[in-house]
Amino acid sequence: MEPTTRGDPESPLRWTCKSTRKLAEELTAQGHPIGHSQVAELLAEMGYSLQVTQKTKEGRSHPDRDGQFKHIGAQVAAFQRAGEPVISVDTKKKELVGDFANKGREYQPKGKPEKVRVHDFIDKDLGKAIPYGVYDLTQNDGWVSVGIDHDTSQFAVATIRQWWRTMGSRSYPDASKLLITADGGGSNASRSRLWRVELQRLADEIRIPISVSHLPPGTSKWNKIEHRLFSHISQNWRGRPLVSHEAVVNLIANTTTATGLKVRAKLDRRVYPLKVRVSDEELEAVRLKRHAFHGEWNYTIRPG
Repeated sequence: MEPTTRGDPESPLRWTCKSTRKLAEELTAQGHPIGHSQVAELLAEMGYSLQVTQKTKEGRSHPDRDGQFKHIGAQVAAFQRAGEPVISVDTKKKELVGDFANKGREYQPKGKPEKVRVHDFIDKDLGKAIPYGVYDLTQNDGWVSVGIDHDTSQFAVATIRQWWRTMGSRSYPDASKLLITADGGGSNASRSRLWRVELQRLADEIRIPISVSHLPPGTSKWNKIEHRLFSHISQNWRGRPLVSHEAVVNLIANTTTATGLKVRAKLDRRVYPLKVRVSDEELEAVRLKRHAFHGEWNYTIRPG
């Protein structure tokens, strides 16, 4: 065990399963007859236990990571003091729609678990659900559009537009600007041409400037929407098969917390094609002003 757990590349056990039966077979072959149950007892005495991997490594940290978080914090505080809207956006994990297994447990009559499919192959008729969310940091409420096509920048901005029309403009009737905090990749990527063009269209529609601050690389789990909205949605539908798109929407919309979280959701059946080309002329037409600190992460798009 020791050379293997310490990472010795020459150890043959590094390339095989370290189960108690495998260890017992290896010890027996080396002249130390022993059963797998005894191996388990010895491992326990040595401080070993069965464990799953733990997601803690975020990759190489950007030198201005802390500086960007401070910048975002200052931006958010300034907007909130002025009574202006601040939202956190992101795409939740895509889900297969149908009678598939879903992680977690829920109470059922004893001995009558809900039966689901053995294999997680996509149902061509039901497809998948793509939840894109908007979380209002001040109001503690959220909007989720459940898409059925592709997670693109058009879909992302369409969701923000839907939030503004149904919730944002009512919560902030006198808003003079909007701040969006987002990851640096995916459908709201900091380098996405389409993301910026679509935001320009939104700014033109709502007639207020839109500021964007992207989280630094490798910090997506720090996005507020992850632990203030998405985590509660996951808890609400744990152990339940997502049998239809309507079921997904209803489970999201019925998510609440003790702190007063309210969520609205709607199915978006529109088609969002991939690989939409944005010309240099379209990009140049975006009225984008980069901020002094990391303008590739922080910028404001003004209405035309």
